[in-house]
Amino acid sequence: MVRAFFGTIGVFLIVLGAQCLVLDKAVLADFKEPSTPQEKVSSLFMPTEQTVEAKIIQPPEWASWSLMSAGAVILLYSISIPKRSE
Repeated sequence: MVRAFFGTIGVFLIVLGAQCLVLDKAVLADFKEPSTPQEKVSSLFMPTEQTVEAKIIQPPEWASWSLMSAGAVILLYSISIPKRSE
């Protein structure tokens, strides 16, 4: 159970670091909810570009390599944990 937990954390950090290496920035946008039934129908077929607030995440250059190296170390640690004999 502990091996699987640490293995999963290691793989997650490696994948997250690889994503930070590929992406320059991520834009998270929060769209308005339509208030009238007419707006609800029109927004189904014609989505609007009105955003209330957009949050931009720009990971620093060192973050990708740090996450991937920490994930590799944790993954190697999970491999080195001795198996339980039941």
